[in-house]
Amino acid sequence: MVASQDNRSTVTERVDFETFLPCLKDMVRMQLLHNRDVHPSWDTQGYPFYRAIWTECSELLDHYGWKWWKHQSTDIDQVKLEIVDIWHFGLSMIVIEERSIDQVAKEMIAGQACRDHVEFRHAVEALARTALDGSFDVKCFMNTMTATPMTLNELYGIYKGKHVLNRFRQANGYKEGSYQKMWKGREDNVHLAALVRNLDAFSEEFQSVLNQALTETYIESGENPETP
Repeated sequence: MVASQDNRSTVTERVDFETFLPCLKDMVRMQLLHNRDVHPSWDTQGYPFYRAIWTECSELLDHYGWKWWKHQSTDIDQVKLEIVDIWHFGLSMIVIEERSIDQVAKEMIAGQACRDHVEFRHAVEALARTALDGSFDVKCFMNTMTATPMTLNELYGIYKGKHVLNRFRQANGYKEGSYQKMWKGREDNVHLAALVRNLDAFSEEFQSVLNQALTETYIESGENPETP
């Protein structure tokens, strides 16, 4: 059985437009860096970002729990990491479609105050449906966040952490297939969640400190990392 939960958002930590807009622009900057690491002309390759979103939605539900025939417990750290993974692909679609970043910020600010109380699994399925239609719906994404619940501050902080990990992966053979995703019996995402929990994602030293911590953990697992 899936553990019973009240999925209505109780988040009160909201940010305003002037505070969030620079964070959103910073995430766009980081996304462009990562996408160019994958391919210098990433935006003309026809990558199916929409497909990545709906497959990530499936992984998101697995971490949250949906199977009624067996006991499952929500792994909230992994749920939030999967939401950030979806955001990477959604943000890429926003850039390719040349949507107004100011308008997207306004939609996300409005979404954090939404009190539709969409049940989490239904919110994820709605997001997946829009992705299957080849689009990324900011409102559906925000419904998923508020149903978790997850704040825009968390989105920004975890995104920065995942950005460091993604660049670390690319520097250590992710695209070539030589990167080892399992460290000491645990996936790198799990190590990331543990490390980010003990760091201030809004400090200027966050990315360098996290990269050093990832490097040390990777070395302890028996690997010899490169520096991004």
